[in-house]
Amino acid sequence: MTDLVDTVAGVSVPDTALAREVTTYIRDIEDDLLYHHSRRVFFFGALQGLRRGLTPDLELLYVGAMFHDLGLTARYRDSTLRFEVDGADAARDFLLQRGVDEADARRVWLGIALHTTPGVPEFLDPEIALVTAGVETDVLGVGRDDLATDSLAAVTAAHPRPDFKRRILDAFTEGVRHRPASTFGTVNADVLAHFFPWFVRGDFVAAILGSSWPE
Repeated sequence: MTDLVDTVAGVSVPDTALAREVTTYIRDIEDDLLYHHSRRVFFFGALQGLRRGLTPDLELLYVGAMFHDLGLTARYRDSTLRFEVDGADAARDFLLQRGVDEADARRVWLGIALHTTPGVPEFLDPEIALVTAGVETDVLGVGRDDLATDSLAAVTAAHPRPDFKRRILDAFTEGVRHRPASTFGTVNADVLAHFFPWFVRGDFVAAILGSSWPE
């Protein structure tokens, strides 16, 4: 179903052919959990942008938000890349195939690829910063208290989050368990360490000390 409320808490999904195609494309691939999460990421990201005085290209922000967790879906169960890169690559290809210029496609790529890398996206273009801001609000509650209560209620009414904490952790687990090496140095290692006794984290210090350099 793509018959959705496209204006929530004063934020509108761009009324463009590209945005409509993105909505249909992602809805066909993602389950309810990831689809509604991705929509919330857009609305929360845009609201955080208003609060911060940022003026993103909302169409690019929407693409980034909608594709950001695509790498967690079943079609990437054979991938050994970071799941963020799978989604970023898919979004870039989607945009380039539809005539979006390389620079804009690159911004969307970075927004998705960096959305689990705290402390960096906030210093980059608004479309990059606000994908992460939306993710952090929806998944971690970061910045949640900075948004108006009625805005939070409107977003979660349009895109509910039943049992979201447990279900998103399940999605992370299923999305990365087959590619444990891709989690080195990322928050995804925390997921595997929490749920799988067999998982051994990569160790940065050990990697330095065990490198091929003789000294």
